[in-house]
Amino acid sequence: MKVVLDNIIFSLQSSGGVSSYWSELINHYLTKRDFHNFLLFQNKSVNIYPTVVYALNKDTFLPTIALRYIPFLKKLPAPCIFHSSYYRFSLRKKVINIVTVHDFTYEIKKNGILRYIHIWQKKFAIKNADGIICVSENTRKDLFKFYPKIKKDIVKVIHNGVSAKFHPTTEPNKEVNKKIIDASNDRPFFLFVGSRASYKNFHIAIQILEKLHQKYNLIIVGGGKLNYNEQNSLKEYKSYVYHFEDISSKDLCWLYNKAFAFLYPSSYEGFGIPVVEAMKAGCPVISTKTSSIEEISSNAAILVDNIAIEDFLNAINKLENDDFRQLLISKGLTHSKNFSWEKCAEETYSFYQEIYEKNIEKIN
Repeated sequence: MKVVLDNIIFSLQSSGGVSSYWSELINHYLTKRDFHNFLLFQNKSVNIYPTVVYALNKDTFLPTIALRYIPFLKKLPAPCIFHSSYYRFSLRKKVINIVTVHDFTYEIKKNGILRYIHIWQKKFAIKNADGIICVSENTRKDLFKFYPKIKKDIVKVIHNGVSAKFHPTTEPNKEVNKKIIDASNDRPFFLFVGSRASYKNFHIAIQILEKLHQKYNLIIVGGGKLNYNEQNSLKEYKSYVYHFEDISSKDLCWLYNKAFAFLYPSSYEGFGIPVVEAMKAGCPVISTKTSSIEEISSNAAILVDNIAIEDFLNAINKLENDDFRQLLISKGLTHSKNFSWEKCAEETYSFYQEIYEKNIEKIN
């Protein structure tokens, strides 16, 4: 069975959950399976993940801005599985299309022209898919909400994994950034990781800092530069805030280990990889009882009923009981063992085989 992997996500974003997912699949297949059965296509990368050079083929001469919205044009070895990293598909005969649906953020949380362009793009990928992977039961539920006519037997839930780079540690190695070590040693701190889009509710982290800055700092990782409103809201407390835009996994692992708690007040997630990363590194998680978060965190995190400052302050108060905090850390370490990229990759490959067999008539 030939498998063609479309690496377009590496040309679309510098980092992110989808990039992490895709790089882990590639690395697994090229090291654990017969790499001669895999063909990779990619244009210029802008991504932080190492570019895979083995069997790498150039997509087309077209710019990425055009490629992302049109079907895959290259002639492919038939029959084969075609799996795109971001909502592309092939119209070639004897090509079986697999699509991974990560979330429905644009449909549920976004507005404006980009929302409609993204929905249009995703719609055509889903409609032309022979097999659909959803990263959580919640995403599967959303899929059937927006596309009720999709056949249930072509949809499979395969949870994301979490990197082995995240683990409990007490001493930083030589590769951990000194600025990050200094920030983490300043005072106890809350950690906020990733996008600060409106549905991520970063304002909760700001309000927590306002209430508890005499005792705790706030360390922010990623999400781009702080915008004017964020800077203005944090102005009075800037001596208690550290922001690191781009850091390594080793640096992030260290911060998870040192944080008093990981704050994740998001109102919608397709999966929520940082939640499991934090657990795997031994960091207590305070998040919300929404979308996929309850599904992936089980009883190993504090999940608030309402996205309100009072609920988060109550959760923090619980964590200040050291016995309870240690119990939550222990639960998180145990629960995070359920998620690995090796398991994700092997389940994905098994799904390729299943869909390949189901489409035997199409490819003969």
